[in-house]
Amino acid sequence: MDLLNTLVEKGLRRELPTREEALAVLATSDDELLDVVAAAGKVRRQWFGRRVKLNYLVNLKSGLCPEDCSYCSQRLGSKAEILKYTWLKPDEASQAAAAGVAGGAKRVCLVASGRGPTDRDVERVGKTIEAIKEQNEGVEVCACLGLLSDGQAERLRDAGADAYNHNLNTSEATYGGITKTHTYADRVDTVQKAHAAGLSACSGLIAGMGESDEDLVDVVYALRELDSDSVPVNFLIPFEGTPLAKEWNLTPQRCLRILAMVRFVCPDVEVRIAGGREVHLRSMQPLALNIANSIFLGDYLTSEGQAGQADLDMIADAGFEVEGAGTTTLPKHRADALAEAAAAAGGGCGSAASAGCGPAAETAGGAEEGAGCGSHSGGCGPCGGHGTPAATGARDTGEPETAAAANGARTDLVAVRRRGAGTDLAPNA
Repeated sequence: MDLLNTLVEKGLRRELPTREEALAVLATSDDELLDVVAAAGKVRRQWFGRRVKLNYLVNLKSGLCPEDCSYCSQRLGSKAEILKYTWLKPDEASQAAAAGVAGGAKRVCLVASGRGPTDRDVERVGKTIEAIKEQNEGVEVCACLGLLSDGQAERLRDAGADAYNHNLNTSEATYGGITKTHTYADRVDTVQKAHAAGLSACSGLIAGMGESDEDLVDVVYALRELDSDSVPVNFLIPFEGTPLAKEWNLTPQRCLRILAMVRFVCPDVEVRIAGGREVHLRSMQPLALNIANSIFLGDYLTSEGQAGQADLDMIADAGFEVEGAGTTTLPKHRADALAEAAAAAGGGCGSAASAGCGPAAETAGGAEEGAGCGSHSGGCGPCGGHGTPAATGARDTGEPETAAAANGARTDLVAVRRRGAGTDLAPNA
């Protein structure tokens, strides 16, 4: 296809596709899908080889969020039967992080539900970051705490944070229909604050909330304009007890097209398959690794993911390799730019891992996901932890069986997380 050849050439040059080209990717047929994946794979390999970065979620504070993000199980008024607990102590969070690092995770994402952190919360998270880095040499830490006030990003950076996650989630035009308690502009402002402080900016989207192709292209173009280093692509998990409980709009093929479009628009950034990959990509997950170069290992904020060992087996079976702590994730031109920005902001090397300054070379959220790293269950976004076999059975989302079947939905795969951080059950990292 001339379209795909053009997109590959542009991706190898880091040239922005036209909106018409991006929309055309989303409109390709199933007969063309493997060609689309192959083309996106050429761009992915140019900048990231066959490496897969593993990220691990630690949910510092779960539930009881005052924000009303429609997709989130932790939202105000949510009836989802999720875990609810207040702040983990630094040593508890560090112990949880160690499980992910032992499973091969290079980045730990610290997520907390809420509109945004108080200064006391920032101090608390700073101590947690210090504890994690003391016990896990070379690990990257991404904070995902919601909307930031002036000076808070700098304090997180000084405490050792490498990155900050705050997802845009959807287009500016449709944002008001998803959330009323804060604005799209609030989210943009927080990403810009993180960038200005010399932190690596992690910001992504949630697909499957009823948005149009134009909305998807709009939000991905906005993420490119914000110069996010990491773009988590979340696929809506329609939690029972939330306003979007019946939004089953995705198929594995649709998910692959969305990932490919993101790769073509953001060719040289870390594209992460975040919340909902197990539910919506299902057996097509290995194929998606040809497009994305990063995943969350195991469970998410309030939902169960694939077992950690299954993730590792999938990566190996698909012919990819887990990115090691001594490898810089981002291409040199992006790593150098990040290091320069961090130095200019007074943060020295900035992100040791992402910028390549240290031995180690990032998902979904509103106050919950909008801040976060990549899971849309609360806190701030899809960030990806994991656990042992499900402690509870799969949950019925309330979706009528006929509608779910028509969309290829697998409502039986939706299960609330009952292990890992905040529980007495160890994760299976």
